[in-house]
Amino acid sequence: MTLPNFSRRLGLSLLLSTAALLAACAGLTPPADPAARQALAPTGVLRVGVYAGSPTSLVRDPKTGKSAGVALELGQALGQQLGVPVQVVEFSRLALVLDGIKAGTVDFTFTNATEVRARDMDFTEPLIRLELGYLVPPPSTLVVNEMDRSGVRVGVAQGSSSQGALGRLYKNATVVPAASLEMAQQMLRQGQLDAFATNKGILFEMSDQLPGYRVLDGRWGLESLAIAIPKGREAGMPYLRQFARDAQSSGRLSAIVAVAGLRGLARVD
Repeated sequence: MTLPNFSRRLGLSLLLSTAALLAACAGLTPPADPAARQALAPTGVLRVGVYAGSPTSLVRDPKTGKSAGVALELGQALGQQLGVPVQVVEFSRLALVLDGIKAGTVDFTFTNATEVRARDMDFTEPLIRLELGYLVPPPSTLVVNEMDRSGVRVGVAQGSSSQGALGRLYKNATVVPAASLEMAQQMLRQGQLDAFATNKGILFEMSDQLPGYRVLDGRWGLESLAIAIPKGREAGMPYLRQFARDAQSSGRLSAIVAVAGLRGLARVD
């Protein structure tokens, strides 16, 4: 992440504060009843699962250490409205966050709401849609619609929905899992990958740290991101859905997205 990009985020922090204040003044989501609070934070602490490198989850200013991210900020906002402390639980990659949700050791995250994941966790309605794309090194001539070639090595985050989707889509290209986003960057630098595939929010973050690398125009798919919680906590879902709707309608979510520097939002006609 380059400093100019994060400086822009910090400059937008006032916007986030203003949106949060407006939401509070509007009296949006009412206080949670005890049953909802117990369902959403059964230990008395809301454990928010995040992983570094994605503005939909967690990004940091490398100079100040200040953090932003959709999962992080929404989790903190929900904890405040529930009246419980928030514990941020950081993992090296998204798949481990999802394992925590499935095991019930993480209470809250924000991720792609796929049918497969819905078997193991419950989602609100999608709040954000992101384009899926590719990051390529210089002087690559690859394009989105011609990626599936023999000998082309496309990196994905290990355990990600991109890994499953491209594994089904490709007939010729090779899908190469990377243990973390940091490892994926190393593999790109070392020439072990011809491209890296995920949502463009992450890809633009990676390109900030890899001069000369570029996010290709076009997309190979879409992600629909939503709040996720463990199965078996249905008593909290009505409150959580109302919280999600209020975050979207009040402008709080838009402010969080801006401060996180999230790029690659999809235009869906």
